[in-house]
Amino acid sequence: MQKQKKNQKNLSRKERGLGKYDAPLKLQYNQGLTGFRLNKKNPFPETTMQHREWQRGYNFAYYRQAQRNEDRRRS
Repeated sequence: MQKQKKNQKNLSRKERGLGKYDAPLKLQYNQGLTGFRLNKKNPFPETTMQHREWQRGYNFAYYRQAQRNEDRRRS
């Protein structure tokens, strides 16, 4: 198992089936979280996975804030 992981790290992006725009999507998700706090617009083209991940992070931050506001209102 350990050897298999090591070999996978040495594969090229093409060998792993990744394209030019397949970045670690955690980056876009975190940018979306930050984008909500800073009131930013999604910088990625609408048809890309980066756009969807950025939007997912933004939406998560939005609903988390909405929940906090609701909890405060009820207190």
